[in-house]
Amino acid sequence: MLKLLVNTSEWVHGLKERAKKDIEGASLIEYSLLIALIAAATIALIVSIGGKVTTAWTNLNNNWN
Repeated sequence: MLKLLVNTSEWVHGLKERAKKDIEGASLIEYSLLIALIAAATIALIVSIGGKVTTAWTNLNNNWN
């Protein structure tokens, strides 16, 4: 009977450890998706204002000369 109790306790402990790893894995995925979203937004912002910045620098350079 004691052996059954010990085996059951070890099994429950193993389940807790696996659940903890699953939660940590889920957090890693969530943070990865958040980083990807921030990177995509940054790239979109740079692409959208890139032409305006180029135009501003060209105008500044032309007026300087």
